[in-house]
Amino acid sequence: GPGRSHGTRWPFLNEPGSHLTRLGHLRRLTYWMDEGFRIPGTQRRIGLDPIFGLLPGVGDAAGAILAAAILMEAVRRDITRFALVRMAANVALDALLGAVPVVGDLFDAAWKANLRNLALLERHIAAPRADRFFVFGVSVALVVLCIGMMVGGALLAVWVVRRVVHAGP
Repeated sequence: GPGRSHGTRWPFLNEPGSHLTRLGHLRRLTYWMDEGFRIPGTQRRIGLDPIFGLLPGVGDAAGAILAAAILMEAVRRDITRFALVRMAANVALDALLGAVPVVGDLFDAAWKANLRNLALLERHIAAPRADRFFVFGVSVALVVLCIGMMVGGALLAVWVVRRVVHAGP
């Protein structure tokens, strides 16, 4: 029908179409899968993902489809490799721990990998260089940590040698 991309109900799965339309669909799906319902008497929210997860295979399949759609949109938008790796790690952790019966469903309710990945995607859209600065910051921190460990190791070695020399027989 008119307004539909290639006659499908899911335009975010097609290459053509508005980035904003696909992102809007992803936001709605992520909301319902990860935080669509408030647990009565609490401020905690859960989505359909952990509920579907109680049915073997169904929840995992639904979560995998949404995870794939978010990753495809990230690739379409040329998101940084570092952000893609973070997104893939979120999906892998969710799949690995989510596969454990019952405990995995509780993990799915708390981890919300799709919500995390959508937030990463939206941060990249808002500030595409943010991840590069993050990588630079982590790199600097690692260099400082390595230098600190080398200096600390050298000081420890000097201290040990002095203790051995001054201890005498």
